[in-house]
Amino acid sequence: MIFIDVRASRSYQVHIGQGILPGLGQSARELCPKAERFVLVTDDSIAPLWGAETLDNLKDSGLTGTMYVLPHGEASKTAEQLIRLLEHMTSCRLTRSDLVVALGGGMTGDLAGFAAAVYMRGIAYIQVPTTLLAAVDSSVGGKTAVDLSAGKNLMGAFWQPSGVLCDTEVLNTLPDEIFTDGCAEVIKYAVLFDGGLFSLLEREGKAFPREQVIAQCVSFKRDVVGEDERDSGGRRGLLNLGHTLAHAIETCSDFSVSHGRAVAIGTAVICRAAAKNGLCAPEVPERVCALLEKFGLPTKTDIPLDRLMEPMLSDKKHAGSRISLVVPEKLGLCSMQSMDDQALYHFMEAGM
Repeated sequence: MIFIDVRASRSYQVHIGQGILPGLGQSARELCPKAERFVLVTDDSIAPLWGAETLDNLKDSGLTGTMYVLPHGEASKTAEQLIRLLEHMTSCRLTRSDLVVALGGGMTGDLAGFAAAVYMRGIAYIQVPTTLLAAVDSSVGGKTAVDLSAGKNLMGAFWQPSGVLCDTEVLNTLPDEIFTDGCAEVIKYAVLFDGGLFSLLEREGKAFPREQVIAQCVSFKRDVVGEDERDSGGRRGLLNLGHTLAHAIETCSDFSVSHGRAVAIGTAVICRAAAKNGLCAPEVPERVCALLEKFGLPTKTDIPLDRLMEPMLSDKKHAGSRISLVVPEKLGLCSMQSMDDQALYHFMEAGM
């Protein structure tokens, strides 16, 4: 098993290994020793696979609790679902010393984490990611949120978990399309921070060593969270590579385009635009697009740029009339570029 320490306003460990889910109850007891009750939050695709086992495991540790099942998919990450979950937590008589357990992908972790952040002004929660995307990205770092009609993650809070347990065995039950979604975030980390990881992915494809690569990605995120926990203009902004366009694609497609596939498109567009604007060598978009395609990920969108601009201009990375974009200089090294709305349009146009 691999242990990674995350140092933030609440410091915690990320546990990565095979077959660690049965130890969740004991871990919950150790992480939240005053807790008596819990709510296990999952979705209707994960509940039939791991819900009953996880619920029993928590109860066997001496805790009392229930399982709350959300409809799967980004469409459930709403203020309405948040209120329903909070009402359920109230009906379960959760107190400030109790906890929430998020068992699922990014949507479940974001929603459950936000509920924990605002319930009684904040209670403990544990992230148990069941998708590759959640394991390498959304379960770590304390960003919690729900979506608004104007765009993704516009209502949320920074609220660090008490711990993250990533059982790589759970990933074996993922449909290939969901695993592929997570690969987009893995490729993102390679473009951002590690040309060696990028070369490994080129060689191994989807057969990459899971524990090793997940740990590398989590370590990268750990480092930037430690420097810029609240995404206040520092290095954490680098993690948004491709995400400004990705969130717009998700919004304009009514979330029929998944987050991972939207990130793949956003990353490809940014790399092509960077090369055409002389910010990186043509080799960068060529290799990035070839790797994305090798993993079965898209590199283009049919949604017109004019339509994508409105949600991009509502993106939370906007500051006044300017927005910061992450652009590659070479594989493993990226930087932030600030531009106004007109420049954003022309930059994106070059990469479309």
